[in-house]
Amino acid sequence: MSEAKVIVVTGATRGLGRAMVAKFIAAGHTVIGCGRNADLVAQLTETFGGPHRFDVLDVTNYEAVAAWAGEVLGQYGPPDLLVNNAALINDSKVLWEIEPNQFDDLMDVNLKGMFYVIRSFVPAMVEREQGVIVNFSSGWGRSVSPKVAPYCCTKYGVEGMTLSLAKELPRGMAAVPFSPGAVNTDMLQACIGESAGGFSTADKWAEAGAPFLLNLGPADNGKSLTCSV
Repeated sequence: MSEAKVIVVTGATRGLGRAMVAKFIAAGHTVIGCGRNADLVAQLTETFGGPHRFDVLDVTNYEAVAAWAGEVLGQYGPPDLLVNNAALINDSKVLWEIEPNQFDDLMDVNLKGMFYVIRSFVPAMVEREQGVIVNFSSGWGRSVSPKVAPYCCTKYGVEGMTLSLAKELPRGMAAVPFSPGAVNTDMLQACIGESAGGFSTADKWAEAGAPFLLNLGPADNGKSLTCSV
């Protein structure tokens, strides 16, 4: 087994985040995760316990993110792998029928929340000149479909933000915009309904996806990568 890593995962309570947490821990790594649902966070804590840590956190609250990161950095040091996974998807509607508050929510979680996490963790990683930042993008961050315009907007933003970040990092680090492909999660079900059943489950995806992320390194800096199953 490779050397144990400290891994931070946002959106850790469900879907791909929850599946990655289980795989990372099974591989011998220490995981720190967050999510907005207190009951699901409590389940993670009960299931995995120490040395892992799981907290209730709204990534759209910068002060809360910064305080959480300060505690995590003080307890574990800079993460070896930072996985920005927390995200929302919009109702399946044409753009001019999307409610403004839903558009705002997607911008706040998918882009601003990701920036807040980067702003709070990456300085310590840069000081050490080590670590990999994986920002979850999507196939809809590289191509488009109707009725997902707000989501596409945010994921194209993730691509641009991450590729620019990659040019700012010191050697020895990497920032990667990452697409997991289509996976049967609550988000995909909300978007395409029963058709989501034709895709792999989050747990099945994580069997390949978690090792893929663990193997990323400085040579992958600035590459838009995909691991679909």
